[in-house]
Amino acid sequence: MLDDVKHAADFVITGGRVAAPDRVLDDGWLSVADGRIAAVGTGTPPGGPDLQRIDVGGALVVPGFIDTHCHGGGGGSFSTLDPDEMLTAVRAHRRHGTTTTLASLVSDPVDLLTEQIAALRELVQDGELAGIHLEGPFISRARCGAHDPNTLLEPDTGTVEKLLRAGHGAIRMVTLAPELNGGVKAVRQLAESGVTAAIGHTDGVADQLVPAIDAGATVATHLFNGMRPLHHREPGPVGVLLDDERVTVELICDLVHLHPTVVRLAASHAGRGRTVLITDAMSATDAADGRYTLGRLEVDVHDGVATLADNGSLAGSTLTMDNAFRNLVKGAKLGVLDAVRATSGRPAELLGVADRTGSLRPGLTADVVVLDDDLRPVKVLRRGEWVAEVGRATLST
Repeated sequence: MLDDVKHAADFVITGGRVAAPDRVLDDGWLSVADGRIAAVGTGTPPGGPDLQRIDVGGALVVPGFIDTHCHGGGGGSFSTLDPDEMLTAVRAHRRHGTTTTLASLVSDPVDLLTEQIAALRELVQDGELAGIHLEGPFISRARCGAHDPNTLLEPDTGTVEKLLRAGHGAIRMVTLAPELNGGVKAVRQLAESGVTAAIGHTDGVADQLVPAIDAGATVATHLFNGMRPLHHREPGPVGVLLDDERVTVELICDLVHLHPTVVRLAASHAGRGRTVLITDAMSATDAADGRYTLGRLEVDVHDGVATLADNGSLAGSTLTMDNAFRNLVKGAKLGVLDAVRATSGRPAELLGVADRTGSLRPGLTADVVVLDDDLRPVKVLRRGEWVAEVGRATLST
């Protein structure tokens, strides 16, 4: 477990395998100044004897993880009005290397959602969160998963506008089922408002999905999960979304929601340009097994697997982004740079922040994770400050 720390200094990380955008640099180094990446290189780094050097002893140095679909963690939920509980969730994931988080809300009555949005908006304004993702309430009853069916709605212009207005620009993504009455119109409304429209929790067939993509939908919410399955005579959401080059696909890479072979097939087909790993984590993440709630529903967590108490359906995950990274490499057998793109680079592009974070390039914010040989976090750097560490790296001046 990483411990929370916070101190800042100009320094250089040395002796690592640095995951640059196009290749892994052996005997690499990365220098940080004023909270930004100053330079990246190999061999002996520049700088005088007074420059602090952090020798990471051959560890892998990657960009900070970006989670675009997260409901909570550390015992805290984003579906609350308590800012301290929200921060608990943010910090739980930060200890595991997530330096940028999009807070996701499950379906709730609209008036309650607007209150939750207003509370989360404060954390967005403070820079603790990158924005808000509404996963519902405009989703299919047949594929609602761990959403209370009593809270689900068909989208209409007024309700969509009310939710967006509550966010004051903080809402970055909305998941909906396009086959619902008003679904395609809502996709167009979201796209015209600068909000990412995601297709998920859908029972739609191909003829209902393609018009939504044409209208501006660009994300598949946790592909395979919460949607009509692939069939050789009706591709449904899985086939249409995976095959359309306009769509980025989310994958819950906990190896519970998806078999490693399925992860590998999907990520290989979508490629580095369209694959995003997410956690879909709920409050039990980085916390003990037991009884929790997700929105309005009770969830039992046993051996880290979250299921609805009443029917045993999967109810989010207890995944962290470092585990997703490791599972893609060690479980699905994809490369380190594939994992870097899926956990940092592509999510940054999706959120429109690739000019600030998501890769180890000079000029970008110094969001960095140091991973040991088992791809577990040793140190986490956010905005040039160490926010978590286990002390394996050697600091010297």
